[in-house]
Amino acid sequence: MEELLQEVALRAFMNIDTLKSEDKARAWLYRIAHNLVIDFYRKKHVQQCPHPDDLWYADPFADPEHVFSPCIEPLLRDLPEDIADLIYSIDIQRQSQKAYAARLGISYSTFKSRVQKARKMLYGLFHEYCEISLDRRGQILDFSVRPDKSAPCSLVSSKGLRPGVFLPE
Repeated sequence: MEELLQEVALRAFMNIDTLKSEDKARAWLYRIAHNLVIDFYRKKHVQQCPHPDDLWYADPFADPEHVFSPCIEPLLRDLPEDIADLIYSIDIQRQSQKAYAARLGISYSTFKSRVQKARKMLYGLFHEYCEISLDRRGQILDFSVRPDKSAPCSLVSSKGLRPGVFLPE
């Protein structure tokens, strides 16, 4: 982003003689920025895909889903059976929430509230064993195992996790 901003400033400086009226400076700068952004994304789209070894998120051990997955089943056993079944069905087996709600004979809206409550309960169990840092959208930034707790699974502390994995607050 900084590179684009610098390029806008450079092009504006180099082409100041093409500005016909000071009253139109804002539109003129906008046009320069607009064209640079389009060029940027065109070049980016045409570039070859990076090699998987070059991607920092290709490491499965840097992925919280991979790191936390062995802990899900032991922690589900600590939840009430109906809550554990709900989380397992919706979040692991990816069953439709609408279909599950219909099977229980409750409204979809009520069921969504139950899902959120169940996820918070599971998060609470994770939080008992781990110190988890989230961004403002609830995505895991980092975590470490609490030294005073023995986790029910083999967790190791993270070092710069891949963004984009969500745990409810």
